[in-house]
Amino acid sequence: MLIAQITDLHIRMPGQKAYRVVETDRYLPPAVDALNRLDPAQTLAIVSGDLTDFGRPQEYAHLKHMLDGLRMPYFLMPGNHDAREELVAAFPDHAYLHGADGFVQYAVEDYPLRLLMLDTVVPMQSHGMLCARRLDWLRQRLAEQPGRPTAIAMHHPPFVTGIAHMDAIGLLAGAAELEQIVAAHSNVERILCGHLHRTIFRRFGGTVASTCPSPAHQVALDLRPDGPSAFVMEPPGFHLHEWRDGALVTHHAYIGAYPGPYPFHEGGALIDE
Repeated sequence: MLIAQITDLHIRMPGQKAYRVVETDRYLPPAVDALNRLDPAQTLAIVSGDLTDFGRPQEYAHLKHMLDGLRMPYFLMPGNHDAREELVAAFPDHAYLHGADGFVQYAVEDYPLRLLMLDTVVPMQSHGMLCARRLDWLRQRLAEQPGRPTAIAMHHPPFVTGIAHMDAIGLLAGAAELEQIVAAHSNVERILCGHLHRTIFRRFGGTVASTCPSPAHQVALDLRPDGPSAFVMEPPGFHLHEWRDGALVTHHAYIGAYPGPYPFHEGGALIDE
């Protein structure tokens, strides 16, 4: 089972630039092409939040036109740049978006690795949270199938990353409670997150939590406590998670055309020239 994860698309309309720099909608089609070219083909794709830049209906319509080019099922999650109501309205064929108790969270049951999608959005705010209702939903879903391998996906990572301006708008409530829930369920294989526009891993609740790069701009790697809120145009990327032999292995993949692949060996020997 192959799961592609893309995140933080921040789609704007053609010709519009995010932060006066990035025409974000120009970066998604190459990402879709890269996912479609994977061999072996992926099983599904997770799009883990910040789907659009301002949550506007026309941005979601533009996004849907591009994502519908994927040759595999894809599952959407909201981020802090999204608007739940507009997202649900724009994807009427994605019935799971109606979620539970007013939140866009749901279970994906049809694959060897179960996926539980958590909604961390606080409307009109950049930070995230997991309230008692959302955490209770997770407890109930985990209790249903306590022995089944499961991954949890959410937009805001439940840990401090050291990138101060992003931590200030991180998961500001519910992380400790989430860690307790996860620690009680050894079948939780991974927590898959977005928001940081970078690849980051941390041990969490007896499993591993990770964040994924963006197919557009990346948050600057600046670990100074007073580091400014800034982004860089490092190579776009995505994560490819392979569920095999009872474990999830993650690869960081770059989007774009680069030289290679070149052989290491020729005639059975290591090339030395």
